[in-house]
Amino acid sequence: MTQSQPLPPLPLPLRFGEEVAAARADNAPIVALESTIITHGMPWPQNVETAQAVEDAVREAGAVPATIAVLAGEIHVGLDDARLRALGQARGVAKLSRADLAACIAQGGTGATTVAATMICAARAGIAVFATGGIGGVHRGAEESFDISADPHELAQTAVTVVAAGAKAILDLPKTLEVLETLGVPVISFGQDAFPAFWSRESGLRAPLRMDDPAMIAAAHHMRAALGLPGGQLIANPIPVADEIPSADLAPLIAMAQAEASAQGIMGKAVTPFLLDRLFSLTKGRSLSANIALVLNNARLGAAIAKAMTKG
Repeated sequence: MTQSQPLPPLPLPLRFGEEVAAARADNAPIVALESTIITHGMPWPQNVETAQAVEDAVREAGAVPATIAVLAGEIHVGLDDARLRALGQARGVAKLSRADLAACIAQGGTGATTVAATMICAARAGIAVFATGGIGGVHRGAEESFDISADPHELAQTAVTVVAAGAKAILDLPKTLEVLETLGVPVISFGQDAFPAFWSRESGLRAPLRMDDPAMIAAAHHMRAALGLPGGQLIANPIPVADEIPSADLAPLIAMAQAEASAQGIMGKAVTPFLLDRLFSLTKGRSLSANIALVLNNARLGAAIAKAMTKG
């Protein structure tokens, strides 16, 4: 019997937008941005307006934005306005993470990238910095549900520096930090000792590491590569003071939304959007305003880190 030969690897269907392609050619700083904020985070047209504002914040800070999405089986790194608007109005767009990214591409599908999927695509595109809102982590009650996001494991194996306002406040933050530590992920709080909690500047937890200089964060990224260490690093960037919702105000509302999700049997990928929607209602829209502010803040820091990396 003749032993079958392995199939040759398929070419990676990467398509760069014009702005990103020019930045790559010039070795200019680039910041990756996710696309689930467009398809699963906000209603039309606020979703596209926010995405454009985040891209503009990156540009104003001296870097090039690269919003990433899978369109008709191709990984698009950098979306023009027409594609951005089309994605913002599309129906039935898949929410892609590590587990289903390849399947969506192979089937010629369209999907928005979560934190984990954006990290994978950014790394394949040679982009080392990614700015987002907040990472996923260990959900409350995970000791029974085993509901843990793919994001901590992605940070442990994909060499991208992720700028976020900590982990989402709806999560079990102490357990999330424990998992990140176990996986060897550097958690670096920017400009303060406390670990931020998404809408709130402080979670009541101390961050494992602190850095106050984007150039130092860039140096730490390069040093991990020099040491041969896999994975990236999480930069926990607190929301601006004027935009935060104190954790004491949020705690009872999060508990209420969690109880509703449990009562309705909401699980898996559906949990986070349900909770965010309920908190939007319970905070009378303050949570969404804070979300936009922190994403813009992270975009600006991401651009500063990307600029420092290109100089290094």
